[in-house]
Amino acid sequence: MPEPAPLAAPLAGLRVALFSGNYNYVRDGANQALNRLVGFLLRQGADVRTYSPVVENPAFEATGPMVNVPSVPIPGRSEYRFPLALSSAARADLAAFEPRVVHVASPDIVGHRAVSWARDRGVPVLASVHTRFETYPRYYNMAFMEPVIEAGLRRFYNRCDALVAPSESMVRVLKDQGMNDDVSLWTRGVDRTIFHPDKRDPAWRRSLGIADEEVVVGFLGRLVMEKGLDIFAATMKALRARGIAHRVLVIGEGPARGWFEDNLSGGIFVGHQSGADLGRAVASMDVLFNPSITETFGNVTLEVMACGLPVVAAAATGSESLVSDGVSGRLVEPGDVAGFADAIESYLANPALARAHGDAGAARAGEFGWDRINQAVADAYLRLIAQKT
Repeated sequence: MPEPAPLAAPLAGLRVALFSGNYNYVRDGANQALNRLVGFLLRQGADVRTYSPVVENPAFEATGPMVNVPSVPIPGRSEYRFPLALSSAARADLAAFEPRVVHVASPDIVGHRAVSWARDRGVPVLASVHTRFETYPRYYNMAFMEPVIEAGLRRFYNRCDALVAPSESMVRVLKDQGMNDDVSLWTRGVDRTIFHPDKRDPAWRRSLGIADEEVVVGFLGRLVMEKGLDIFAATMKALRARGIAHRVLVIGEGPARGWFEDNLSGGIFVGHQSGADLGRAVASMDVLFNPSITETFGNVTLEVMACGLPVVAAAATGSESLVSDGVSGRLVEPGDVAGFADAIESYLANPALARAHGDAGAARAGEFGWDRINQAVADAYLRLIAQKT
């Protein structure tokens, strides 16, 4: 009797053109989420082609085929590149590929051109929102630019057929800002083989000069001012002024490292960590302090929760959807240095409270599996295609 024919891949025939301003040349939470999404789509039988700046020495190997778009370094932030145009070569490749859906991940020039290309051909467009771009100017003494940037984002996102955002709080913000009426959830996952309480390593802590009985306040993320480095430093200064014993562990790298080192007395900087080393470093903290308001989700918050540690965060998009205030951590009004210091002090002074809130966070993190999460994006693609036919 002949063997039954294999089942067709669930997404066979789906062709996705993904446009990203940074797919792999600098490692951050947004591009890692995009690469995971592409890997999932390819495993499900879809064809995906990513249009993004290509550099000689990217931060990590790209998932799936890439097509280069012209770009230049961003002044003052040369590690990032600004896509300049959808070149004739890229347009020819796009036409030959014949995508059934276009996915734009950054509201730059090439993103705009991709949306126009798709609209001219009746191809649906899904935009994913990865950061609060409109909040960046306030960290560079240019807060007056926020309304202008928000207006530009509103024009861009309303030209798309639908948006996906990584947290319920960000979905609400986008709808309230009038960015689009069709906004759904594409949250983020966490790898529990890397981020787990068992990854805590007292010997590694000792190698950094941290005694077993010392409590560690951690920072995790790129060292750029928009991550709230000024608030973090001011809060640690407030704890020292109160005589609250603690150590500070900084995991990450970035252009503001020099400023952070100068303004964070006694901080231990371990630089960029990845894979098992990152899991060990995160689990070896005692509490995470995340004062940033620019995240739309907060991958670092979820990773720390998966390690069974409490989180003190700004009550802002992303963290509000992950941290249950008074259950798995504390949410504090953005910029409230005294409030942040109070919340952190409560964990440093009460290990039992820290353990209870850490356990609650670990249970919450168990709900975030990558394949189930990425299926939501595939479902959005298929819905938009159906609406166009």
